[in-house]
Amino acid sequence: MSERLAEHTTTRVGGPARAWVTARTEAEAVEAVRAADAAGEPVIVLGGGSNTLMADAGFPGTVVRLAFDGIEVLDGGADADGGDHAGEAVVVRIAAGHPWDDAVAWTVEHGLGGIEALSGIPGSAGATPVQNVGAYGADVSQVLVSLRAWDREAGAVVELTTADLAFGYRDSVIKRSMLETGAPSPRWIVLSIDLRLRRASAAAEPTAPVRYGQLASALDVEEGTHAPLAVVRREVLALRAAKGMVSDPDDPDTWSTGSYFTNPIVPAAVRATLPEGAPAFAAGHAEDGTPLVKLSAAWLIDHAGFAKGFGLPDVAPREGGPDGRGADGAGLAGGRASVSTKHTLAMTNRGDASTEDVLTIARTVRDGVKARFGVDLHPEPMIIGTSL
Repeated sequence: MSERLAEHTTTRVGGPARAWVTARTEAEAVEAVRAADAAGEPVIVLGGGSNTLMADAGFPGTVVRLAFDGIEVLDGGADADGGDHAGEAVVVRIAAGHPWDDAVAWTVEHGLGGIEALSGIPGSAGATPVQNVGAYGADVSQVLVSLRAWDREAGAVVELTTADLAFGYRDSVIKRSMLETGAPSPRWIVLSIDLRLRRASAAAEPTAPVRYGQLASALDVEEGTHAPLAVVRREVLALRAAKGMVSDPDDPDTWSTGSYFTNPIVPAAVRATLPEGAPAFAAGHAEDGTPLVKLSAAWLIDHAGFAKGFGLPDVAPREGGPDGRGADGAGLAGGRASVSTKHTLAMTNRGDASTEDVLTIARTVRDGVKARFGVDLHPEPMIIGTSL
């Protein structure tokens, strides 16, 4: 019997794969991808399955799951004199298949600062630079030195630096290689990532500066100041758990791709068309010099009338909210899928949803925000075999 993608993705939806390879080494991953490419059949490379939404019909090709892990200190690991090396750079290499949160926990345990604010993010290490994963003021691009990848066009293992990756907001050249071609997998298959972290003081264990207001408030510190690594990790996990953003097999609010929509980046003039109080943050300039701002997708969704739990039969309709079927949209997907009851950015499987059920809720939210505010929401996960 073919492996079902639903068994390997955090949203727990998706049909069977035609063929399945579990790659326990880099060599096995490369060989599986090479074989699929040589046969001219589509291939998906899957890590933790947290940022992928698969079609109900399944995948008519080969799925290669990266099952190799490991963390290696490349530079700065020596401490022969036993002295305090706080602030010293330490480069670590993390295998692509290593669970990301396990890697974050390892760095905190070893007194290495730089990714503690990215605690609790599901998925594998190799996926983080593809999406330029970020949270609470931190992005992988801030600490990534380079990565090793199988270049399917060149037929060789290559090294890509941060400059090569051309990072953007939740974006990289690797991700764009899929979006621009419509292929289910990118040109480059990540094998390992190298991160430059900083050794914390043995006494105070300071983090990188806390760059996010909500996290600073939880830590009771000022933005731009520091806190112990373990304390930051604990508070980030608590904040994420309260939003249903830490995987929990017993909590359907976590059966999602995480944040389904990216925060829209729009011309600054759009801000004036939104209600007073709509969050907007400076986001640089467009190529023609137009100033840009980043809006809050969660705020837009909520204020377009889509409450937490939209799509569930026991969620009462909101005054002035969108027209739904049943109690606040319950008829759209029969209550099988809904907006998370903890966070409006997550589209969730309530237990027996299909991919189409999840997409139905997401489409309704997207279209409602467009109708209410004239702002386009774009999906953060890769949608394979179907479309939003």
